[in-house]
Amino acid sequence: MITAGVDCGSKNVRVVILREGEILAKATVSAGMDTPAAAQQAYDRALSEGGITSDDVEKVVATGAGRHEPKFKNDIVTEVGADARGAIHLFPEARTVIDVGAEEGRAIKIDAQGKVVDFAINEKCAAGAGAFTEAMARALEVELEELGRLSLESTQAIPMNAQCAVFAESEVVTLVHKKTPKPDMARAIHDAIADRITSMVRRVGIEEKVALIGGVAYNVGFVKSLEEDLGTKVLIPEDPQFVGALGAALVAVDR
Repeated sequence: MITAGVDCGSKNVRVVILREGEILAKATVSAGMDTPAAAQQAYDRALSEGGITSDDVEKVVATGAGRHEPKFKNDIVTEVGADARGAIHLFPEARTVIDVGAEEGRAIKIDAQGKVVDFAINEKCAAGAGAFTEAMARALEVELEELGRLSLESTQAIPMNAQCAVFAESEVVTLVHKKTPKPDMARAIHDAIADRITSMVRRVGIEEKVALIGGVAYNVGFVKSLEEDLGTKVLIPEDPQFVGALGAALVAVDR
């Protein structure tokens, strides 16, 4: 049986194709301004990589903010449902799932079967998501990939009180004028994000083990700050940004 999951995020569209429950192919493209076109492009790319055609796919399930957009979908699932299904497949021992993407963060408590027990979403402010790190990297005039590594060189913790990306950028400018070392500023940025995410996780209850998914899971500085805040290590899959699409493809199998 061949199924596909399409994760239509605010920044990227990702597709995972499964054959008998194993990943056959995957692809990602920028969402741009035309989500249906981006979804089709990502789907076609994944089909090509898998050496199959759309006729070979029995069911396509879409998830993400733009889950209603793909014209080729057969069904939809919420981001929370897709995250839970994908995470429990990769980490059967996981009971808390944290998904931090470009525009929002999610905390999900799941049971041993991967069913959602409770969840919370941070969607009103980018200060708890990947867009915040992008803005802060620009403020520090460093590459986004460098920001996380830079924070690991910090020698002191500096509080960042701003709860808004706009005000936080002003706070960073103030720290620059005070000649605060960049590693310490980078750490302060990641500590601020981790604090928002941890507060959200505590609303649903932290239950080990904890899985971290979404693109921000690649940021080593954020991971370190989050683990210190949570007081536990987190499980990170090889391709954390594809877990939602994987979960959608698995839901297609289930249904």
